[in-house]
Parts: sequence; structure tokens; C-alpha cells
Amino acid sequence: MAPPRSSIPNPARTLLGLLAVMVALTGVMFLQGRSTPKLGLDLAGGTTVTLTAKTEAGKNPPASQMDQAVKIITQRVNGLGVSDAEVNKQGSNNIVVSVPGEGQQQVVDTIGKTAKLQFRQVYVVGVGTPAAAPSVSPTGSVSPSTTPKATTTPKASESPKAGVKPSASSTPRSRALSEALAAPTPTPSGTGKSSPSATPSVNPSVVPSLPPDLGGQEDFTGIEDKAVIDQYKKLACSPNGTTAPGSNDPTKKWVAACDKDGKEKYILGPVRVEGTQVSDANAMPPDPQQGQSSWTVAIKFKSAGGRQFAAVTTDAYKAPAETPQRRVAIVLDGQVVSAPSIDNGPITGGTASIFGPPDSFTQTYADDLANVLKYGALPLEFTQSSIDEVSSTLGSDQLRGGLIAGAIGLALVVLYCMVYYQGLGLVAVSSLVVASAITYLSVVILGEGMGFRLSLPHIIGLIVSIGITADSFIVYFERLRDELRAGRTLRPSIESAWKRARRTILVADAVTFLAAVVLYFLAVGGVRGFAFAMGLTTLIDVVVVFFFTKPLVALLSRTRFFGKGHRLSGLSPSRLRRGGTTAPLPKSQEA
Repeated sequence: MAPPRSSIPNPARTLLGLLAVMVALTGVMFLQGRSTPKLGLDLAGGTTVTLTAKTEAGKNPPASQMDQAVKIITQRVNGLGVSDAEVNKQGSNNIVVSVPGEGQQQVVDTIGKTAKLQFRQVYVVGVGTPAAAPSVSPTGSVSPSTTPKATTTPKASESPKAGVKPSASSTPRSRALSEALAAPTPTPSGTGKSSPSATPSVNPSVVPSLPPDLGGQEDFTGIEDKAVIDQYKKLACSPNGTTAPGSNDPTKKWVAACDKDGKEKYILGPVRVEGTQVSDANAMPPDPQQGQSSWTVAIKFKSAGGRQFAAVTTDAYKAPAETPQRRVAIVLDGQVVSAPSIDNGPITGGTASIFGPPDSFTQTYADDLANVLKYGALPLEFTQSSIDEVSSTLGSDQLRGGLIAGAIGLALVVLYCMVYYQGLGLVAVSSLVVASAITYLSVVILGEGMGFRLSLPHIIGLIVSIGITADSFIVYFERLRDELRAGRTLRPSIESAWKRARRTILVADAVTFLAAVVLYFLAVGGVRGFAFAMGLTTLIDVVVVFFFTKPLVALLSRTRFFGKGHRLSGLSPSRLRRGGTTAPLPKSQEA
């Protein structure tokens, strides 16, 4: 029995819906400002960076650390949305990274970062740039004074310094997002001493020999390492970023360091939380409701890291007000990214956010910072030995050959459909055109939105998908012709044939898609690109068959040419019966 007419979707409405989706995809493509696919490394060339591991003279780095570095760099490149990048170990101490496209400076600046993250308590703060010492600095440092004075914490809107804040999920007691936290406490750099009556309350088993209340002054009392004090006094920070010697060494109890913009310099205590305790990091857009004007990086600690972070913020909160010990420095690769003051209580809950002034904490910077923190620090330090722009490794001849092969395959499929299915072959050809158009739009949109780049393996996958798409049409067409051979009329046969054919189509496409998914996650390089293209076109095949091929056949059945079974329509009952062996059904069984 044919299904009730009320349960049959309107074919014209379905086709219009698909057309609307295609128009929307076209609009998205043009809104992105690009109408052609991005090409991969093998078709368009790209940038090659050679990273050399820093080791003692004459020594090779351990192979296990080099393998781990290759893995982390690969994750970083993929995290930036760059597809078809190649990361290979060359020799015993080199890693060669090739990324498609010219001018990939963002990738070059990100992949080689050691990304060693440390949280240290601040003990001494001074003006980083010597020329700025006599004047008031925008970060709250003031000119020297013979008489120490208490300073007032500036409003969050007044300070461009970066900071840290707890997530909204933390308890009210632990919410340290305040005016004082959004901006570091200013510290004068005079020579006077404050009253020694107040001493910081900290855990002596964790922080050695804490100095007394410095009152914002450069007081080195209690700092054991005299070499670090001398280094701090001689340290001149640069606005372009200065990495002081030893500031990236987690084994040192005391280090001298500069902040990211060179406005302040510090003496920092021992490492209290390491970057290995960060379990996740994500870039978050500004939230005007919370007074944020810049992007932030939300970090989540592992259980041990959460306890360590709560401990260091507790010690900072117990320190006397308006002293450097109230601040916790976030050190990345030897530079202080931010050093907020903990004025509203310890930060618990295992989460925090790194943020800063809008001019430096842009979306690109936040994305890059979150990317390197998420995948951990490199086990070795690397230098960029060379950066080269490379041309296509395959060239236009190979690309042209691949496109010609695809065109020949498509032409053969079209010829077969037109000869074997005659008028019905027009439906198959139209379906292939629609599938090709959706595939093209998808490739262009993915290229701009996700960094997808069309390489030769992708093209091979798209060519192979022509046969996969044609198989779906053939399954439905043959089932429909079987119904007509059995003596049924055309319009009921369209629905009954579809009901039986769609299950076969879905099962076949599901098997192909599952194979593509398994191949994508288990393979690497070009094979992975082939699997991605095959999986994408399999999904598009399902959309086209359900929302174009079947509705178009139903709509054409209402025309005289197909409805009356013209001998060239491919649906002529008399010609089908002569060419088949199925006997007509009794009239009592006809729907």
C-alpha cells in the first residue's frame, strides 16, 4: 500500500527549502570575503620554520623530549586552525614545521614558544625602564621619596596592567575580581623604609625567609640570593619585552624579571604553581556586564594546581596591604604577563582568568596564549634557525591533472546515466551539480572559518565521492524501475520505492562515513585529508538524495513526459517490462 497522501512531503516546498539553504551558504561565502578555496601546502606553497633545540655544546637532546616537542607543536598548529601542516623531526636536534600559505607570522611566533608558565609571589617591585624612573608611570609606580607614603589602589579603569580573576563559579569569599585585582597595586620606588612592625603572614615551609613589610619600597630584607639583588639593580627592561637571565628557571627560589611591556621589574619568590597544573585554557570575549573591555584567557587547574593556587593567593592576601607581597606574578617564558594584587580574599575553585589592557590583550593574543597553555610547555627551548617561504611542491601541472581526472570521471558518470536512464538521467546529472555546488560552498566556508585548505588528497577524496553519490541515485532509480516492472503506476511507485531504497542508502552512507571517521582519527597527513573529504561528501550525499533527488523525481512525475511514461523518459512501463523478468502483480495487489 502506498502511504497516505497527507504524509507525503510537498516536493516543491522541499526543493525551495534546499534552494534557500544554498542561497544562505552563498551569502555566508561572500560575507567572508572569499569566493575561492584556500589551497594546501602541496598546491600553493607556504612557510617553513626550522627550530633548533638549545643544548649544551656538543650534546644532543634526548630523543623522547624531541618526540614530545613534535607532538606539542603539532597540537599547537592544529589548535590555531591550520590544516595540512607538516611537523617533522630532522636530525637529532631540529624540528621542521611547514604551514600552508604565505606570511604565516602568527604561526611562526606561536609554535616555537616554550610556554613555560609559572605563578610566583612578588617581593620587590621597581620601575622597569630607567628613563621612566623620575616620572609617574601609568602602572602606578611613583617617583622616589625620602618619606614613604601609603598609596591608594587605582580604579580598574585607570590601569592598563594585566590581571587575574576567578571564575564566576568560585565562592563569594574567593572572588578576587575587584578594582584592586583588575589593576596591580602601585608601588613607589623610593629609598625610605616603612615600619617593620607588620610582617607578612605566610607559610614558612613554602616561602623561605620572607622580608618585612616593604611598604611599596625596594627593600631587599630577607632575600637570600645576593646575586639576584645585584641582577635586579642592574636590570633594564625594554618596552618590547626583556627576558632576564634565569627568570624562566623553575628551580631557582629567587629570580629577577621584567613585565611584558617593560614598565616594571620584580624580584619574585619560588614557583608556587607550574604550568603543568593547567588542565585547560580558552580565550573568552569581553563581557561588558562585568566591566571587561579586553579578551581574557580562562584557565582551569588540575586538582593539585587548584590547591596550590589557593595557597599562593592566601599567602598574598595575608601580606600587609599596599606591599609587593600582596601581588602574585604570572610568568610566561621568563616575562611577567601580569601581577595582580590579591585584595578581596584567596582565589579558590581551581579556575582563574588572565586578562589585560585591550590594546595588548586582543583576540589574536588571547587565542595564541590559550593555545600554548592548553597543550603545555615544550620540554626543550628552541631557537628559530631559519624561516623560508616555499613554493608549491606539486605545481599547477599536478593540480590541472587532478582536475582533468575529476572532469573525466564526472563526464563518464554523466554519460552512463544519460544512456542507461535516458530522461531520468537528467535527475542524476542535476543531483551531481547540486552536490558539487554544496561541496564547493562548504570547502570555501570551511577554509575561511576553520582554516581548511584544499590539498591533493582532498581532491582525490572529492573525486572518489562522485561514485559514492552516483550509487545513491542508482539504488533509488533501480528500486523505482522494479516497481514499474511489477505493474505499479508511477506516482505510488515513487513513494514505495523511496521507502525501501532510503534504508539501503542510509546504511551504505553510514558505513562509508564510519570508515572516513576511523581513518581520519587514526591516520596522519594526506590520508587524513582524504578521509575528511570523503566524510564531508558522504554527508552532502545524504542531504542531496533526501532533499533534492527524491523531491525532484516526485515533481517530474506530475509532468506529461514522465507521468505518461514516454519511451525516452527512462520510466516507460512497457520498455521496462520488455527489458525485465518480473511479472505484473495482480490488480488486487496494486496500490
